[in-house]
Amino acid sequence: MEEKKPMASAEGLPIPIEGEDYYLENGRWVFTAAYHLKRGYCCGSGCRHCPYGEKVTGSNDEKTSKRES
Repeated sequence: MEEKKPMASAEGLPIPIEGEDYYLENGRWVFTAAYHLKRGYCCGSGCRHCPYGEKVTGSNDEKTSKRES
């Protein structure tokens, strides 16, 4: 019998699937827009593929909307 994998982590976030939700670049995880949309919100970290219109302009406390740029 095939073991079922959980669909969400203990925190309730979707469990990422390599190649679909993220890829590895220089040993780091790079999340895709598809994963961000599954997660449902912007974390404010300036992610490369963020579909929510946020970017970091200095420290993590200084965020501006891409629409304002």
